[in-house]
Amino acid sequence: MNDQANSVDERYATTPATLTSWSRQDTTWMLGLFGTAIGAGTLFLPINAGLGGFWPLVILALLAFPMTFFAHRGLTRFVLSGREGSDITDVVEEHFGIKAGALITLLYFFAIFPILLIYSVALTNTVSSFMEYQLHIMPPPRAVLAFVLILGLLAVVRCGEQVIVKAMSLMVYPFIVALLFLAVYLVPHWNGGILSTASEVPAPSALLNTLWLAIPVMVFSFNHSPIISAFAVDQKRQYGAHAEERSSQILSRAHLLMVAMVLFFVFSCVLTLSPAQLAEAKAQNLSILSYLANHFDNPTIAFAAPLIAFVAIAKSFLGHYIGASEGLKGLVVKTGRRPAPKTLDRMTAAFMLVVCWIVATLNPSILGMIETLGGPVIASILFLMPMYAIRKVPAMAKYRGQASNVFVTAVGLIAITALVYSLIA
Repeated sequence: MNDQANSVDERYATTPATLTSWSRQDTTWMLGLFGTAIGAGTLFLPINAGLGGFWPLVILALLAFPMTFFAHRGLTRFVLSGREGSDITDVVEEHFGIKAGALITLLYFFAIFPILLIYSVALTNTVSSFMEYQLHIMPPPRAVLAFVLILGLLAVVRCGEQVIVKAMSLMVYPFIVALLFLAVYLVPHWNGGILSTASEVPAPSALLNTLWLAIPVMVFSFNHSPIISAFAVDQKRQYGAHAEERSSQILSRAHLLMVAMVLFFVFSCVLTLSPAQLAEAKAQNLSILSYLANHFDNPTIAFAAPLIAFVAIAKSFLGHYIGASEGLKGLVVKTGRRPAPKTLDRMTAAFMLVVCWIVATLNPSILGMIETLGGPVIASILFLMPMYAIRKVPAMAKYRGQASNVFVTAVGLIAITALVYSLIA
């Protein structure tokens, strides 16, 4: 069991709360979920989605909320179906046995850990571009810059899970305002952009192929599965028998907020930049904010956009670290070794630091990592595992027969088959 999840405030260790009113803690979690989801995936979504053309983007926009809400609700229900205080690794072992539990815990880790690698690359590129193009100073060697940035984030991690969630929720307020400001600022600069492809209705086969390969990026862009385990454990501790109902309310509000914000931002970007410019941003391995900062001859945007990107990526890194460390610690425990909690924390942090630093220094393609690692592997945990549990686990039998189960399963299979296709194509 996650030691951090057990070190709770005394106020949450008393009688479970009721659903009579929306609490401050509910708002904190809503914003924490939002903060975990909005990061590198969101900042690269306009590039990848825009390159597919107008009609695929419209279809993806319509799928965004149901795809995000139903999947994360399913994973939350899965964690809630376990014993009191059990995190996702414990629930997997409880429902599927020790061997299957170890396998799924391994998969859970590899669903989340690559995201930390993606954020490490994105963060290093963002700061390097900001120093070079906005501050007009030569950035330090990439290896040095990456090490300092990742070490700084891991210093925040050492403060504990509750501090991370609160920090992310506080960072969300200025981030929402800044992202909304930037999207509105782009409105006068709309020149049609992606609308130039609206008259070209793609053939059904081409449209399906575009959607097929774009769904993994969408899955990644709205993903906040790494924090769902901690979220569900806290909801069960606070609300007891009402945990599923309140967690669904928090999830729905968080998802409405993120989908509305992200889609407005995405459409504002793709109506401003041409497909050729989006392709250039992809080739430069930059987030859309860093590209916009270099594109506009405006000091405010030039400085604000990279800073917004930095905040978004940094807070998502923190949120995903919770899940990645939870998975790694679960793997260590399942090998039979049981080091002291502090020793295990230090081992985990050291491993994360070294691997994230190496990958950030090597600078692989971010969109390539999302398409081949992030989206499809996340889909297996976020979409398929809870749906399988609904079919097989008695504690989740009450959720059988819902149409949303079919939808979630279909999206998960599409994301995984897209991975297979991209590897053999």
